[in-house]
Amino acid sequence: MSTQGKLILEDGTEIIGKSFGAETSIAGEVVFNTAMNGYPENLTDPSYRGQILVVTFPLVGNYGVPKSTFTDEIESFFESSKIHIKGLIVSYYSEEYSHWNAEKSLGNWLKENNIPALYDVDTRMITKILRENGSMSGKIIFENDIPFHDPNLDNLVDEVSTKEIQTYRPQTNRQDFLASESLKKVVLVDCGVKNNIIRCLLKRNVEVTRVPWNYNFNELEYDGLFLSNGPGDPKQCTETIENIKIAMTKNKPIFGICLGNQLLGLAAGADTHKLKYGHRGYNQPVREYGTNKCFITTQNHGYVLDEKLLSDEWELYFTNLNDGTCEGIKHKTKPFFSVQFHPEASGGPTDTEFLFDEFVALLE
Repeated sequence: MSTQGKLILEDGTEIIGKSFGAETSIAGEVVFNTAMNGYPENLTDPSYRGQILVVTFPLVGNYGVPKSTFTDEIESFFESSKIHIKGLIVSYYSEEYSHWNAEKSLGNWLKENNIPALYDVDTRMITKILRENGSMSGKIIFENDIPFHDPNLDNLVDEVSTKEIQTYRPQTNRQDFLASESLKKVVLVDCGVKNNIIRCLLKRNVEVTRVPWNYNFNELEYDGLFLSNGPGDPKQCTETIENIKIAMTKNKPIFGICLGNQLLGLAAGADTHKLKYGHRGYNQPVREYGTNKCFITTQNHGYVLDEKLLSDEWELYFTNLNDGTCEGIKHKTKPFFSVQFHPEASGGPTDTEFLFDEFVALLE
């Protein structure tokens, strides 16, 4: 018989569920995601750092968790080397799983990583509460009660960013590297980068140098600058913003995704604010500004860029068709652009992966 746990929201809502993860009490920000699949990728996405994730799709766990015995993290089936959510809430959990690369059940994976999870919960009700009141602090309680905690007050980017410089090179096969001297070099500022961003760059035959979020990358020689996704309030990344301002004086290509979009905007003079409940899930429609082209995207962010303070040198790149918010900006004359959504989405959709091609083309 499953142990019972309790989800408590800061508005006083209390919901009892059955445990299928670690039986430990935690506190974080409660958010919802509308994706139908991809929970191994979502749970290891650093952008979910500090959050209690409510999955709106009713069935979770039916395809288990992929093998994790990889010597090369970038070759794995995950978006980072660890689970970043604080807790998981689902409607129906399937202990029985079936998939060609499954190694273990979702419940066992969560227990191994000390992540609590509850099922047999009305996730549609929770989603309605969050849509009405906005994302809020919450906690999963078993025996011991703990206080609420807002993770957005923490420097979450510092928690998830790499602590050392790492270099990745594309391979012609699994043994032979391309000659590094002939490769274009991209500096990737790691604010919580997803593995598939690195995969997408390597697939396009560039050398990627991954640096910590607060590293002065302007000391390095590079052909292009990439600003990664990441969790929390972008205004906490003051050192990154100042370094981007310097980088923009060099006129070398800059491409930002998600948090990287917000950081580029802040460096260019715009502002950011927190969305009511964020954009998290698949099939989020965006339109290319000035055209009728619409793309389907994956998104995961709680903050958004307010482009109104940008100078006339900048323009909107994409807008969200659901709420009209900014989904990207680009400079009118210089090779700087960024998007709020995830063109590298794993597992999908990949309608906008062409943006990586556009960035790499600018390196020539």
